[in-house]
Amino acid sequence: MAPPFPTDRPALVRRLRTAGCVYAEDEADLLLAAADTPAALADLTERRVAGEPLEHLLGWAEFCGLRIAVAPGVFVPRGRTALLVEAAAAVTGPAPAVVDLCCGSGATTVALAHRLAPRWLAAADIDPAAVACARRNLAGLAAEVFEGDLFAPLPEHWRGRLDLVVANAPYVPTDAVALMPAEARLHEAPVALDGGPDGLAVLRRQRPG
Repeated sequence: MAPPFPTDRPALVRRLRTAGCVYAEDEADLLLAAADTPAALADLTERRVAGEPLEHLLGWAEFCGLRIAVAPGVFVPRGRTALLVEAAAAVTGPAPAVVDLCCGSGATTVALAHRLAPRWLAAADIDPAAVACARRNLAGLAAEVFEGDLFAPLPEHWRGRLDLVVANAPYVPTDAVALMPAEARLHEAPVALDGGPDGLAVLRRQRPG
């Protein structure tokens, strides 16, 4: 949809491409659709050129064909995480009890809610901003969202009764976080990226025991 004010789309595309935006045309259209005034468009453009994630500017990301709300600082769901959803859907039986650890925005949980018919579905994250975002995305769905470290906040009666645990846990070694693209390193919560000295610290702890 065209914005309610005159625009120079080609100039916007050039600006974004010069800043390194690979999909400059698509991003330009999304920014134009999101802005309701020239000042708003200018602000969004400057922030995008400065490296702020497009999804944070728009307030949403597309994931598994769904629109997922994302807030500043919250890990942006990437398309490759859809493989986790596909794998989970392939191995679960009927009416599974499923928990999504390190849930971030809750994107994986939302996708699983649409793919499965779980008897219990939950998400958990240690980051309060992510938990708030997940609760927003899961509102109206049969799922619970908990704030805390991995399994710790889950109700006691579900311990040992889970059929499936999914997690897009942080896996970047601590020393490598500084080498990540600034878009992630500066704008996503460190707790969502830093996987400890070898990148496996959280993964080791997520195994139910």
